[in-house]
Amino acid sequence: MVQSIVPPYLLARIASADSERFPAASAAARRTLRLDAPRRSARLTLSIDGDTLVAELSDAPDREIADAGGRERLPGRVVRREGGPATGDLAADEAYEGLGATFDLYSEVYGRNSIDGAGLPLRATVHYGELYDNAFWDGERMVFGDGDGEVFQRFTRSLSVIGHELTHGVTQFSSGLAYQGQSGALNESISDVFGALVEQHAATQTSAEASWLIGEGLFTPEVQGRALRSMRHPGTAYDDDVLGRDPQPDHLDGYVETTDDNGGVHLNSGIPNRAFVLVADALGGHAWERAGLIWYDTLTGSLAPDVDFAGFAAATARAAAARYGGASAEVDAVRAGWEGVGVTIDGGRA
Repeated sequence: MVQSIVPPYLLARIASADSERFPAASAAARRTLRLDAPRRSARLTLSIDGDTLVAELSDAPDREIADAGGRERLPGRVVRREGGPATGDLAADEAYEGLGATFDLYSEVYGRNSIDGAGLPLRATVHYGELYDNAFWDGERMVFGDGDGEVFQRFTRSLSVIGHELTHGVTQFSSGLAYQGQSGALNESISDVFGALVEQHAATQTSAEASWLIGEGLFTPEVQGRALRSMRHPGTAYDDDVLGRDPQPDHLDGYVETTDDNGGVHLNSGIPNRAFVLVADALGGHAWERAGLIWYDTLTGSLAPDVDFAGFAAATARAAAARYGGASAEVDAVRAGWEGVGVTIDGGRA
């Protein structure tokens, strides 16, 4: 299952808009939806050369950036490898730096060697497709489009997007959360959480200083919006005549029951997103430390693939108690954070 940063409901809105503001964007969105459709149902697995799996740990990332040259074929022509000089191509160099920043967060803070924990090389392809309005993790590599130039700019501009997509790989290699319904919304939320933490870690921002925006800088100045999503205030990231208003709920009372987008995984992720920010704000300081450690311990612990919000919330409380003690401020913050979005800790599929 390919997991991409721009939700299909937003692309559909752009594609169907009867407006003269974004003619190229409308065509690009329709094309992107057509390209994404077969990947959403594909089951992709990793392949291993040879008869023996050998995991070699290292203290540094192993990056490789390829250029698709506007075609829809992967991986494309390799333009930069680990340790190589900058190419002068903004997209290629931003991808290279973003992969490194994501590796650094997981390595330095959580002791994880690459996204699989065993030194997996980090691969990315830029300039994918013609005016392709998305970025995605396909189970093996990151893929970035250049955007249409009217609604979206190049997708390598946002470090939170790079961290988000690579975290889908971390989830793939750890809990394997099913990409459907509440577990799918948690899958998306976890990618938003660590995508934001990659950005904050690189900028050494505290929770209070951070914007908590996912995809800030992706929209062109023509769009009335700041980002794809706001974790602190879900439902406020954009409000535009063509794109409409950000539809994310910020509380369980607003949970959207739908069959679209794998049961609303991009919509309903706003609920656990806000819960995390409430926890991070309550604990203060750098969110990748205590709040991030609790979420990381939960993600890499024993979760059922179909865990629901309540079950995940209970798992975060157990993780906080295991790391900091049952009567700790961390446990209190976790419980209060989930209560703040209407999710009951006790009960649910853990």
